[in-house]
Order: sequence, then structure tokens, then C-alpha cells
Amino acid sequence: MSDSDLMQLYSRRILALASDIPHLGKLAAPTGSAHKRSPQCGSSVTAHVAMQDGRIADFGQEVRACALGQASAGVLGRSALGRSRAEIARARDELQAMLKQDGPGPSAPFEELEALLPAREFPNRHASILLAWEALLGAIDASSS
Repeated sequence: MSDSDLMQLYSRRILALASDIPHLGKLAAPTGSAHKRSPQCGSSVTAHVAMQDGRIADFGQEVRACALGQASAGVLGRSALGRSRAEIARARDELQAMLKQDGPGPSAPFEELEALLPAREFPNRHASILLAWEALLGAIDASSS
């Protein structure tokens, strides 16, 4: 990876998203929690959720990841409240397709994930980018069990 590749990958926009992650921390009374870790890079995310009527009523996340994983968690944190499992899964699937299958960027309200488009060329970073989404989906699933 050249220096210019790194500069493109860690753009100001990605670093801004990574530095402002909403809903950091644990919830006092989650209905479900899940921990996900990427064996490739060691990044980890624990998501906590309180579900009400099939929607995310409260959300917390503990993020220990690279700037790309943090940026992804930042976008998720800004838009997770009020969403259903299906909406979170759709956004995760769109993000994965953008990274791995040359798909378009995710649709609203997750369109800020397009900032991660340069990571398409770095498959070893994809797991970290998807981690917060996988953790939240796991927490939702744990909430309904």
C-alpha cells in the first residue's frame, strides 16, 4: 500500500466520521447485546439495544476499531434509533455490496457510508467496516430470543 493509497483511504471525511461516534457506551437495561470481533485485525464492537415494538428504542456501542470501523460505527450511531432489524440488515447488505461487489453506496439514511468507498480496494479492511452492523444485528436478534 503506497502513501497516496493510505491518504485516500483515511480521508478527512472518514476521520471526521470516526471522531464523532454517537451512542458510545453501554445501556443501563438493554433487551439484547452482542459482541463481534474481527479475527483479521482484532477490531471489536459490542452493541447494546433496547427494542420496542420491533424498533430500536435505545442503542449503545463499545467500539474498539480502526478509523474505518469507527467511521462506519459513527454513521450507524447517527441513524440507528427508530430503525427496524430489516432496515439495519438492508443497510449492512448495501454496505457489503458497495465494498465487495462494486455496488452503489447505501441508501438514506445511511448514505454517509459512501465515504468508505475507497476501502473497496482493501478487502482486509472490510470486516472492520461491517463489524458494528453485525454487532447491532446480533443484539437485535438476542433481544427477540
